Amino acid sequence: MKPISQRLSYLRTSVFDVIAGKARKHQAINLGQGFPDFPAPQWLLDLGVEVMSDGRFHQYAPFLGLPELREQIAQNYATYYGPCYQMENEIIITNGATEAIFSTILALIDKGDEVIVLEPFYDSYVSAILMAGGTPVPVTMGGDDFVIDSQELKEAFTPQTKLLIINNPHNPSGKVFSREELTTIAKLCLENDVYVLSDEVYEFLTFDKRQHLPMASLPQMQERTITISSIGKTFGVTGWKIGWACAHPDIIAAIGSVHQYNTFSVNTPCQRAAALALARLDVYLPEFRKLYGDKRDLFCQELKTLGWRPIIPQGTYFVLCPIDHLTQKKDIDFCIELIEDYKIASIPPSGFYLKSNAGEKYLRFCFAKKDETLLAAIEKIKNYPIER
Repeated sequence: MKPISQRLSYLRTSVFDVIAGKARKHQAINLGQGFPDFPAPQWLLDLGVEVMSDGRFHQYAPFLGLPELREQIAQNYATYYGPCYQMENEIIITNGATEAIFSTILALIDKGDEVIVLEPFYDSYVSAILMAGGTPVPVTMGGDDFVIDSQELKEAFTPQTKLLIINNPHNPSGKVFSREELTTIAKLCLENDVYVLSDEVYEFLTFDKRQHLPMASLPQMQERTITISSIGKTFGVTGWKIGWACAHPDIIAAIGSVHQYNTFSVNTPCQRAAALALARLDVYLPEFRKLYGDKRDLFCQELKTLGWRPIIPQGTYFVLCPIDHLTQKKDIDFCIELIEDYKIASIPPSGFYLKSNAGEKYLRFCFAKKDETLLAAIEKIKNYPIER
């Protein structure tokens, strides 16, 4: 038989699949992959059932997405952040944010183009860049506060740089970028005529009164920024796979060219339910933030009691924990030890780096779990012998 496409040689098995498989094999509590183990809000589930019973939403949606969903997304951006998007040609609905990321990169990147990625990064970024024939250029965010070295970032730009990817709020660190940090990035992108892919799926999951600031809201940045988000993290329905991209009409047309020959259209009933849910954000968000803020505080405080040193996240539902005071092992080996011997699964972050080995000194835990799950995990972690 003839060989499989060479482009697949760039791809590795996702760390999430590997850890999930080991967790199942060893019957470990899985705080690795990021999704809740408790139901979505009942009112949202009721909406889903109601829409599923409505025959108007049983067939293909327009390839750009249901008009009512695109209209609601446009309204929300104008209400919460300021950027105004035209639902007719500046918003496209995708099969989750991951498809929006992949379609954007495939639409923009040619062989030889360079893409700046801030490490640690979500692993799909680099896979998509490589499949498009581009070259990822990592810039490391350093220290436990994950600060960007402005000189390193400046030097990463070359005449071949076409795109920079930022994730804000940031997975896995839990960092929420400040206006000053975003302004520094924006200035360099403007000076070098570079697009920005801004992955903002955790936009509403911020804590301690921090406010998310979209890159597109900065001066002159809307026309060169592709803003990507979804309902999965905001409403706890990652399996609904409703994401979107907002950008200049020419960019949306390019993304649409990839999208229409890939998924073409996205689950119609879930799009309708998403439109209705996004109209309720004002009422929903306070209880949403409190729910996850309480889980963050519960889990992190229990970890501190056990002698761990969690880096309290400013956003997302992940917490990074330094491990160099716990073990001489690197992240992957320590993660495997905890799964096999202590029945608790996390994610080793070294797979989120290309240049630095900084990820070897952390583990990432997901606290989007029932309180019982988090407390059961703490009971497992208690068995790990450290001096307190």
